[in-house]
Amino acid sequence: MTFLKFIFAMFLSFLPGLVGLLFAPTASGQNVWYTTLNNSVLTPDGWVFSVVWGILYILLGVALFLVIQRDSVAEYRDRITAYTLFAGNLILNALWTWVFFGLNLTQISLIVLVALIIVAMFMSKAFFRIRHSAFWLTVPYLLWLLFACYLNTMIVYMN
Repeated sequence: MTFLKFIFAMFLSFLPGLVGLLFAPTASGQNVWYTTLNNSVLTPDGWVFSVVWGILYILLGVALFLVIQRDSVAEYRDRITAYTLFAGNLILNALWTWVFFGLNLTQISLIVLVALIIVAMFMSKAFFRIRHSAFWLTVPYLLWLLFACYLNTMIVYMN
Protein backbone atom coordinates (compact mmCIF):
# COMPACT_ATOMS: atom_id res chain seq x y z
CA MET A 1 0.00 0.00 0.00
CA THR A 2 2.88 2.38 0.75
CA PHE A 3 4.28 1.88 -2.75
CA LEU A 4 0.90 2.73 -4.30
CA LYS A 5 0.73 5.92 -2.24
CA PHE A 6 4.19 6.85 -3.48
CA ILE A 7 3.22 6.21 -7.12
CA PHE A 8 0.01 8.21 -6.61
CA ALA A 9 1.94 11.16 -5.12
CA MET A 10 4.43 11.09 -8.00
CA PHE A 11 1.68 10.87 -10.60
CA LEU A 12 -0.10 13.88 -9.12
CA SER A 13 3.06 15.95 -8.88
CA PHE A 14 3.87 15.37 -12.56
CA LEU A 15 0.40 16.33 -13.86
CA PRO A 16 1.34 19.98 -14.56
CA GLY A 17 4.39 18.73 -16.45
CA LEU A 18 2.18 16.58 -18.63
CA VAL A 19 0.03 19.60 -19.42
CA GLY A 20 3.21 21.55 -20.12
CA LEU A 21 4.22 19.04 -22.77
CA LEU A 22 1.26 20.19 -24.84
CA PHE A 23 2.40 23.82 -24.97
CA ALA A 24 6.08 24.21 -24.08
CA PRO A 25 8.59 24.95 -26.81
CA THR A 26 10.49 21.96 -28.09
CA ALA A 27 13.96 21.50 -29.50
CA SER A 28 12.43 21.42 -32.96
CA GLY A 29 11.03 24.93 -32.39
CA GLN A 30 7.40 23.86 -32.31
CA ASN A 31 6.51 26.98 -30.32
CA VAL A 32 7.81 29.67 -32.66
CA TRP A 33 6.20 32.44 -30.61
CA TYR A 34 8.47 31.80 -27.62
CA THR A 35 11.62 31.80 -29.72
CA THR A 36 10.80 35.31 -30.98
CA LEU A 37 10.57 36.83 -27.49
CA ASN A 38 13.26 38.99 -25.98
CA ASN A 39 14.45 37.22 -22.82
CA SER A 40 16.56 38.12 -19.82
CA VAL A 41 20.26 37.39 -20.08
CA LEU A 42 19.68 35.04 -17.13
CA THR A 43 17.28 32.85 -19.12
CA PRO A 44 18.74 29.32 -19.14
CA ASP A 45 18.93 27.09 -22.21
CA GLY A 46 15.76 25.15 -22.92
CA TRP A 47 17.11 21.81 -21.70
CA VAL A 48 17.71 23.32 -18.24
CA PHE A 49 13.98 23.87 -17.79
CA SER A 50 13.21 20.22 -18.54
CA VAL A 51 15.82 18.96 -16.08
CA VAL A 52 14.91 21.40 -13.32
CA TRP A 53 11.17 20.81 -13.64
CA GLY A 54 11.72 17.05 -13.58
CA ILE A 55 13.67 17.34 -10.35
CA LEU A 56 11.14 19.73 -8.84
CA TYR A 57 8.22 17.45 -9.66
CA ILE A 58 10.06 14.56 -8.01
CA LEU A 59 10.69 16.68 -4.90
CA LEU A 60 7.02 17.72 -4.79
CA GLY A 61 5.94 14.11 -5.18
CA VAL A 62 8.17 12.98 -2.33
CA ALA A 63 6.92 15.88 -0.19
CA LEU A 64 3.32 14.91 -0.86
CA PHE A 65 4.13 11.28 -0.12
CA LEU A 66 5.64 12.28 3.25
CA VAL A 67 2.49 14.22 4.06
CA ILE A 68 0.31 11.27 3.05
CA GLN A 69 2.43 9.00 5.27
CA ARG A 70 1.60 11.23 8.25
CA ASP A 71 -2.08 11.29 7.35
CA SER A 72 -3.18 9.18 10.31
CA VAL A 73 -1.46 11.34 12.92
CA ALA A 74 -2.01 14.81 11.44
CA GLU A 75 -4.98 16.92 12.41
CA TYR A 76 -7.89 16.62 9.99
CA ARG A 77 -7.92 20.36 9.26
CA ASP A 78 -4.18 20.37 8.56
CA ARG A 79 -4.52 17.45 6.14
CA ILE A 80 -7.42 19.02 4.25
CA THR A 81 -5.55 22.33 4.05
CA ALA A 82 -2.36 20.67 2.76
CA TYR A 83 -4.18 18.58 0.15
CA THR A 84 -6.33 21.49 -1.01
CA LEU A 85 -3.33 23.77 -1.38
CA PHE A 86 -1.40 21.05 -3.20
CA ALA A 87 -4.30 20.67 -5.64
CA GLY A 88 -4.49 24.44 -6.09
CA ASN A 89 -0.76 24.47 -6.72
CA LEU A 90 -1.11 21.82 -9.43
CA ILE A 91 -3.95 23.67 -11.11
CA LEU A 92 -2.16 27.02 -11.10
CA ASN A 93 1.08 25.41 -12.29
CA ALA A 94 -0.70 23.86 -15.28
CA LEU A 95 -2.73 27.03 -15.86
CA TRP A 96 0.44 29.13 -16.08
CA THR A 97 1.82 26.89 -18.82
CA TRP A 98 -1.41 27.08 -20.79
CA VAL A 99 -1.77 30.87 -20.41
CA PHE A 100 1.90 31.58 -21.18
CA PHE A 101 2.73 29.05 -23.91
CA GLY A 102 -0.76 28.13 -25.11
CA LEU A 103 -2.43 31.54 -25.19
CA ASN A 104 0.77 33.66 -25.33
CA LEU A 105 -0.59 36.03 -22.68
CA THR A 106 2.54 37.04 -20.81
CA GLN A 107 0.92 39.61 -18.53
CA ILE A 108 -1.92 37.31 -17.47
CA SER A 109 0.55 34.48 -16.97
CA LEU A 110 2.52 36.73 -14.62
CA ILE A 111 -0.62 37.23 -12.52
CA VAL A 112 -1.18 33.46 -12.50
CA LEU A 113 2.45 32.95 -11.48
CA VAL A 114 2.16 35.37 -8.56
CA ALA A 115 -0.96 33.50 -7.42
CA LEU A 116 0.95 30.23 -7.82
CA ILE A 117 3.79 31.52 -5.64
CA ILE A 118 1.34 32.58 -2.94
CA VAL A 119 -0.47 29.23 -2.98
CA ALA A 120 2.87 27.35 -3.02
CA MET A 121 4.03 29.32 0.02
CA PHE A 122 0.87 28.43 1.92
CA MET A 123 1.18 24.81 0.74
CA SER A 124 4.74 24.67 2.06
CA LYS A 125 3.59 26.08 5.39
CA ALA A 126 0.80 23.49 5.54
CA PHE A 127 3.31 20.73 4.77
CA PHE A 128 5.54 22.03 7.56
CA ARG A 129 2.70 21.62 10.07
CA ILE A 130 2.43 17.96 9.12
CA ARG A 131 6.02 17.03 8.39
CA HIS A 132 9.02 19.35 8.45
CA SER A 133 10.97 17.37 5.85
CA ALA A 134 8.08 17.77 3.39
CA PHE A 135 8.40 21.53 3.79
CA TRP A 136 12.14 21.47 3.07
CA LEU A 137 11.52 19.50 -0.13
CA THR A 138 9.31 22.36 -1.37
CA VAL A 139 11.94 25.07 -0.84
CA PRO A 140 13.74 24.50 -4.19
CA TYR A 141 10.33 24.68 -5.89
CA LEU A 142 9.57 28.02 -4.24
CA LEU A 143 12.97 29.39 -5.22
CA TRP A 144 12.48 28.27 -8.82
CA LEU A 145 9.03 29.87 -8.91
CA LEU A 146 10.57 33.15 -7.78
CA PHE A 147 13.17 32.86 -10.55
CA ALA A 148 10.40 32.03 -13.03
CA CYS A 149 8.56 35.14 -11.84
CA TYR A 150 11.63 37.20 -12.60
CA LEU A 151 11.91 35.63 -16.07
CA ASN A 152 8.20 36.17 -16.80
CA THR A 153 8.45 39.77 -15.56
CA MET A 154 11.41 40.42 -17.83
CA ILE A 155 9.51 39.00 -20.82
CA VAL A 156 6.58 41.32 -20.07
CA TYR A 157 8.94 44.28 -19.68
CA MET A 158 11.12 43.54 -22.73
CA ASN A 159 8.38 42.66 -25.21
